[in-house]
Amino acid sequence: MTTESKTSNTKAAMPYDSVLATGLNNAATQIHTAARNKGFWDSERETGTLLMLCVSELAEALEADRKDRYADLQSYEECEKADDILEGDREAYMVSSFQSLIKDTFEDELADTVIRILDLCGARGIDLEKHINLKLKYNLTRERMHGKSY
Repeated sequence: MTTESKTSNTKAAMPYDSVLATGLNNAATQIHTAARNKGFWDSERETGTLLMLCVSELAEALEADRKDRYADLQSYEECEKADDILEGDREAYMVSSFQSLIKDTFEDELADTVIRILDLCGARGIDLEKHINLKLKYNLTRERMHGKSY
């Protein structure tokens, strides 16, 4: 059999056959470890409460969007490059810069949401990468807009 005929009989690879979501499980482990070290897991936490905390972060993102609060990354990155800050004052300067340019913005609240989700996955031992990749692959088999008409 020629190489050409072998290739024509092989099913074409679908997107997501290779792993798309990578690094999330490692991030979940690191985020959950940090949360444990900060005392957030000194006692077991109820799943429903943790899920509502994720929802509340999304609500805060909605509020930030309504108030037109978006991160000013360019200014923040300029603060990071500032050379005229004394070494001892650098941390306080960066905290202040974060609070005025990033904190409570749409992007910051989305980040909080993902952090809470990853913390929950880390706590429950969920292989989020596997589940995301499985879901994306399944979604490829579904009809346009998954059969919904919006």
